[in-house]
Amino acid sequence: MAEESEKLRVDEVEVADDGPEEGEIVGESDDTASYLSKEIKAKHLLENSWTFWYDKNTKSRQAAWGSFLREVYTFSTIEDFWGVYNNINHPSKLVTGADFHCFKHKIEPKWEDPVCANGGKWTMSFSKGKSDTSWLYTLLAMIGHQFDHGDEICGAVVNVRGKEDKIALWTKNAANETAQVSIGKQWKEFLDYSDSIDFIFHEDAERHGRGAKNRYTV
Repeated sequence: MAEESEKLRVDEVEVADDGPEEGEIVGESDDTASYLSKEIKAKHLLENSWTFWYDKNTKSRQAAWGSFLREVYTFSTIEDFWGVYNNINHPSKLVTGADFHCFKHKIEPKWEDPVCANGGKWTMSFSKGKSDTSWLYTLLAMIGHQFDHGDEICGAVVNVRGKEDKIALWTKNAANETAQVSIGKQWKEFLDYSDSIDFIFHEDAERHGRGAKNRYTV
């Protein structure tokens, strides 16, 4: 087992680093190099690279939103996804107030990001500690490019709060009603979610906060 100092740790989120450094060849024989080459080729590339982010929110009024946002790990294959997912805390194990994100690589989970600026989000609510399976299914549908309008998706975030957990799916072009409604309907189908869900424009949320009106409902 790797020592604590050999782990990438972001508060409650851990990713064990038990393997070689990137680009490091273990051993010096041709057989070893050939084996590693075959292992790399055997991995299944995803349509996009994705990055996990962690944010432990604080109630301090002096702390700007996102000031505790930390990049955790970027993956490009399904094998690397499982390697990370199986070694981090799932939503039910995160502290209250934490946000855990999975966004396409080079897109930050912020309204200010150029790709997200004109977008919005669908949101689902879950009883406290009951979002683990839905979070996993959301990730698999998203990184597996299962949505008909998958190019519209920026990423997803799970918000761990005192009374309930929420999962939101962020998209990049809120005005494209056809695409957003399709994404919302498919997401509900993937998760077998029976309640209605609403879509809010980031622009409205930034201006009106909790008073922002729902633009679409499915």
